Amino acid sequence: MSNNKGKQFLEGDLLGSQHMTEQEEEKLQRSLTNRHIQMIAIGGAIGTGLFMGSGKTLSVSGTSIILTYLIIGFFFFFVMRAMGELLLANTNFKTFADFATAYLGPWAGFFLGWSYWCNWIITAIADVIVIGGYMQFWYPDLPVWIPAFTSLAILTILNFVAVRLFGELEFWFSLIKITAIILFILAGIYLIGTGFTSPNGVKASMSHLFETQSMFPYGVTGFLAGFQIAIFAFVGIELVGTTAAETKDPHTSLPKAINSIPLRILLFYVGALVCIIAVTSWAKISPEKSPFVEMFTLVGLPIAAGLINFVVATSALSSANSGIFATSRMLYGLALDNDAPKSFSKLSKRKVPIRGLVFSMACVTLGTSILFIVPNVMTAFTIISALTSILCIFTFMLIVMSYIYYRKKSPELHIQSKYKMPGGLFMAWLTMLFLVFTIVILALDHDTLIALEFSPVWFIGLFVAYKYKKKKMLQLDILKAQKVDYI
Repeated sequence: MSNNKGKQFLEGDLLGSQHMTEQEEEKLQRSLTNRHIQMIAIGGAIGTGLFMGSGKTLSVSGTSIILTYLIIGFFFFFVMRAMGELLLANTNFKTFADFATAYLGPWAGFFLGWSYWCNWIITAIADVIVIGGYMQFWYPDLPVWIPAFTSLAILTILNFVAVRLFGELEFWFSLIKITAIILFILAGIYLIGTGFTSPNGVKASMSHLFETQSMFPYGVTGFLAGFQIAIFAFVGIELVGTTAAETKDPHTSLPKAINSIPLRILLFYVGALVCIIAVTSWAKISPEKSPFVEMFTLVGLPIAAGLINFVVATSALSSANSGIFATSRMLYGLALDNDAPKSFSKLSKRKVPIRGLVFSMACVTLGTSILFIVPNVMTAFTIISALTSILCIFTFMLIVMSYIYYRKKSPELHIQSKYKMPGGLFMAWLTMLFLVFTIVILALDHDTLIALEFSPVWFIGLFVAYKYKKKKMLQLDILKAQKVDYI
């Protein structure tokens, strides 16, 4: 995207460019209602990282996992508030890649757009991998790759149909998750209140939260090691930002969705984890399995465990569905901005960016093939989720940096804003410091360090691609100028 395009964004004249006029019949429809947006936001807050990854986090962090989720949730809320103010300051912004381009420059939109696309590709891979793991609860001898690839095929077909169907799928997926977690917490409260004793002799009690060495069983390093999976659990919280172009009333739905984040964190993360620890004790949780399923298995209720396993499987489907949606829309936006092949900007009759969808799903299918190399579900999940966490942090960094530059370049828009970020620039810089801190944390663990060491390959590749794109655009400008001179 050129600097002129960035100026058009700032002036609120997105459709004024010749490029967008040509695409006027190819715009995404605003088919998502407030009901859809609220559920998409909730679905983003209840991801595979919570259901599957919290077992591993508990095993290394103990009860300090609760503090971990509170800290991450606190700062990520401010990232979302910054994003909300930027998107509502100019509703011509389709995604956060657009305001990054407008305030930081073309390079930022290019890097953020492609990194966020890669982020959700990897997330979708992680989700379908754990779907295979969940199916082994019922069919222990079933190869993991069969349910993984089957779920991929189903979700791809469903996303071909229409935007509204995506909204409906997420609505019902999220409703299942919300209902299940509320029932899960109520069941936990009942077991704690009645002093239930499991077959292995563990009595449900709040005292498990305060057991000797339960808070920091492996010291500060164990506490910090829990951040990676915990960060992955929050991937998807920003999904409301990618739905902005397809939301009927963004000024109403986006603030409602973002403002409810703290309550969702307290209920879905803190509430559920307190129940798990109190009923089973952190030391009894297996790092290789979902603690939500394990809790009912340990207390001797296999039917309830099977029901929860169904819920966490639908949760993974929901997250994968969100990933498919996000990647296709991000490619669509990149194509409109000349940051991706023009063919990705073509929409189907149902206004679905079908070519971007096909390309994204081909990448997810290829990535899921890691199951043939690393058949252990938790090992494959850890490798994939670490890469996602790095890309998520990078995306959030550019969102916060865009807000900082927005305050500098467009102070009048901030003054007029009806949805200002609390704490303003102070909280923006403090959040930026926290995001840098999380990168340092990732270097402390062996598995996450491997992902961190490989991540520069992606950014170097993007740098080369961006330089190539700039060179190509310059050549086109020269050719156009020569034609004008000739005429």
